[in-house]
Amino acid sequence: MTVSRQSAAKARPARPAGRQRWTSFIAEQSKGGAAVRGLHEQANPRHRLRVEHSAHTLLIHLSDEDGGGWTTFAVDRATRQWAVVRDSRQSDTARGAYEALYRR
Repeated sequence: MTVSRQSAAKARPARPAGRQRWTSFIAEQSKGGAAVRGLHEQANPRHRLRVEHSAHTLLIHLSDEDGGGWTTFAVDRATRQWAVVRDSRQSDTARGAYEALYRR
């Protein structure tokens, strides 16, 4: 499990050359009027995004490009402080990011 807290210690990736075309993640058609809980990249449905929230915390789950792992961002709603965790299972990243955010 890789845990990150707000830090600029790591070098930033190089900016891609040329112009970029930006797109959005999309939702599948709802079945039977049920709420859609996740989004995915239109050209790559294995690349998924999901957001959960409580009164105090946002959990933003982003799958790897191939769907094989997860990165979860935990954000404190009041302060906007955050923590990020990457691992192979979404439940592990959610728990890890939440615990890293509120670690004393």
